[in-house]
Amino acid sequence: MIHLVFTGGTISMQRDARAGGNVPAHGGEALVALAPELPAVAPFVIEDWGRHPAAHMGLPKLWELRNRLAAIMAGPEAPAGIVVTHGTDTIEETAYLLARTLDPRIPVVITGAMRTASDEGFDGPRNLTDAAVGAASEASSGRGTMVVFHGKVFGGLTVQKVEATELDAFGAPFGGPVGRVANGTVTYANRAPRIGESVGAGYIRPLQTTGKGLAALTAKVALIPMVIGDVGELLDLARPTHDGVVIAAFGSGNLPPGALPAIRRWVEEGKPVILGTRCPRGEVSPIYAFEGGGATVVKAGALPAGPRTLAQARLELTIALSAGVPYGAPLA
Repeated sequence: MIHLVFTGGTISMQRDARAGGNVPAHGGEALVALAPELPAVAPFVIEDWGRHPAAHMGLPKLWELRNRLAAIMAGPEAPAGIVVTHGTDTIEETAYLLARTLDPRIPVVITGAMRTASDEGFDGPRNLTDAAVGAASEASSGRGTMVVFHGKVFGGLTVQKVEATELDAFGAPFGGPVGRVANGTVTYANRAPRIGESVGAGYIRPLQTTGKGLAALTAKVALIPMVIGDVGELLDLARPTHDGVVIAAFGSGNLPPGALPAIRRWVEEGKPVILGTRCPRGEVSPIYAFEGGGATVVKAGALPAGPRTLAQARLELTIALSAGVPYGAPLA
């Protein structure tokens, strides 16, 4: 048996002429009815958790969803897997949080759609059915949270939305797809990681981060891009109201020298600074020692983001500060 949790997003929407665009409309029963191949995949239960656009999924709502999934896993009739429908715009944040804080033994498969039920080529039924295939498969056990979209399977710690409007909307700049769904079967490129085994450089198996020391996502973390000639004004404006900051630097972690004093002020106040890159691929490598070069920023106290997108780095720092642990550490 699998548990279908419907949270909203484009997959639940249709066009409303009076509203002038797409709005939430469909619950779980209606969406299942639009996916005629789904009942043959596995027995399922439907839960209408919400009809939220992705942009409405703030940190309290994300934590509420995380706790609901944890309760389903811990229930007397734990499912073989869980499917979560979600708005695509912030799937990567939700997937990262769930992958970081839920027991990976029961797979959680997130999916959505890029077209609404009003559009030609509505991709919701296929994605929903494929996600169910992934959640129901024995091969998915131990893989934790994943995203299934357009026939591809991505790990929850690495997935990123890379296309604003195309059907093939997701990628993973630090690893690519981990599997594919075709003809009612999911296949994976590699075996499921063993409990306690590290996954990818800088990552920690989710069972070591079960959220025992994390009661809520209380930390406030800023994400600030660097621009040519930056002198740190936005960094200084954010510092009094935020607990930490992720910086979107140039290239491998370089930034204008005028922003360095503002970074030092964050560090002097004991507020962590995470150094990421605005490049869509690759990670910070502090090899430049000129003023403002990545090496000088790290020397000033910033921490490289590691193999994480900017959104993932921001969420990782939010989790770490909320749990009272260093960036990237296990949540004991």
